Amino acid sequence: MRTILCCLLLCIVLPISSYSQYVLLEDAINLDNGCIQLTPDEPYSRGIAYNRTRLNLNQYFEIDFDIYLGNKEEGADGITFVMHNDHREFRAMGTWGECMGYGRWRREYPTGNFISPSIAVEFDTYYNYTQNDPDHDHVAYLENGTNYHTKYWSDNRTDFDLEDNKLHDFRFRWDPEKQQITVFLDGKIVYQGKRNLIKDIFEGNPEVIWGFTASTGRASNQQFFCLKRITRYNLPSKELKAVTPVFPRLGIPAPATLTHNKAGTHDEAALPVTVAPLHLPGRQ
Repeated sequence: MRTILCCLLLCIVLPISSYSQYVLLEDAINLDNGCIQLTPDEPYSRGIAYNRTRLNLNQYFEIDFDIYLGNKEEGADGITFVMHNDHREFRAMGTWGECMGYGRWRREYPTGNFISPSIAVEFDTYYNYTQNDPDHDHVAYLENGTNYHTKYWSDNRTDFDLEDNKLHDFRFRWDPEKQQITVFLDGKIVYQGKRNLIKDIFEGNPEVIWGFTASTGRASNQQFFCLKRITRYNLPSKELKAVTPVFPRLGIPAPATLTHNKAGTHDEAALPVTVAPLHLPGRQ
């Protein structure tokens, strides 16, 4: 019992959700329900939100969010979750439109605005052949400021839709001992890969800035995120397997007019989803 209690004390759950914890760029704004809107439903918008507290890649951590990508199937363009060490720090941004405020127009032309060194997970809602997109919504892993990808996840469905007027549960996990990234969407693993992030991406620096980017082009959608939980473990993986701490989610309020996509089931570290009613600005 003493061993278990000691291990639990080393597990830290951080409710980093207050407005003052974020640096907001361009069109990103705070909503009155504790969420952050990255883009309004307007053409040619770009919004970036960075948490002021950096992540340490020497630690095991998980971050849980709700994300919302709009209610129009013909909308655009999507959002990315990004971790970076760009020299612009909390002012770093990429190109608008298909680049989602993260990347650049062409991978072979490393010019213009893009965020690097970095990794990102994109939730892409618009087809762009220059980025090798499929013709439906999808999730993909990205590096160093390019949105071009050769692999993606869409649940093996050609009608996969993220612009369904629902909140989607997104969880990002980093295990430094295994050097493994695991990304969950609505309880399903949508990406898992091994990468020495400190050495191969971030040039030996384990402290990274993190947040979200999003943009629209000719087509648009409202796009926002709500941070629910950050969990950091100062434990070796063998102890992680032996101890499974259970903590309630922060219960960040969600708009009363939205439902939550609860498809799928999280793995052993899953926690129940809490969605409390609260109106967005302008909603009744």
